[in-house]
Amino acid sequence: MKGTVALLAALAGYLIGSISWARVVAALFAPQEDITRTEIDVSESDEKMIMGSVSATTVSMHVGPRLGFLTVVLDMLKIAIPTLVFRRLWPGTSYFLIVAAAAMVGHVWPLYHGFRGGRGLSAVYGGMFAIDWIGVFVTSLGGMLFGLFVLRDVLVAYMAGLWFIVPWLWFRTHDLHHVAYGVAVNVIFVLAMLPEMRQYLRLQREGKAEGLAQAMQLTGMGRGIYRMGRRFGLFDDDGRSKGG
Repeated sequence: MKGTVALLAALAGYLIGSISWARVVAALFAPQEDITRTEIDVSESDEKMIMGSVSATTVSMHVGPRLGFLTVVLDMLKIAIPTLVFRRLWPGTSYFLIVAAAAMVGHVWPLYHGFRGGRGLSAVYGGMFAIDWIGVFVTSLGGMLFGLFVLRDVLVAYMAGLWFIVPWLWFRTHDLHHVAYGVAVNVIFVLAMLPEMRQYLRLQREGKAEGLAQAMQLTGMGRGIYRMGRRFGLFDDDGRSKGG
């Protein structure tokens, strides 16, 4: 691996990933909305859950799910396209993995917007579409089922698909570079999610975890989790496990 090309891959990925499609979409279709500050009322209390991200989820909350979905697609494409370009230009190398990981860093901590971006879920799966598109469906569905039926935790159901990326890429490639990519995106995602995770865990201990539940239902994946969970009687309306 040549250091110059690796550096180019990291720089290109980060700069392209730093494009905040959430801000672009909101500015074009709802310039009156401020999507940089999102507060969710926690039922039966005076508390509010603060979402620090500027992402497709916040677009959905402020502007509507259709534009939120558009933002997801654009966020995935901004990762997938440069990853595919590097994969085609330098076949047989790992430069495309550097692009995908660096683009996620840019998405979460964008250079152009004070290092305040999204949390990275769409960025991960955008990269995975270019790396191993079958894995997008296997890991996301597997993670959802694991969270719903094994641990019965809504946050786990939302996140576990990322955990499954690591063993899946090893199973598919037996290549340590791919495994390192899987580990890297998980670390980045956890670091990005820390503010919301701390609030969620505290609210869950206090029996008031519906704040994050309400927010997650505004995303396509979040709605899928709730529909499946409620169909099988696993969760109350606020997203808490009936068994717990």
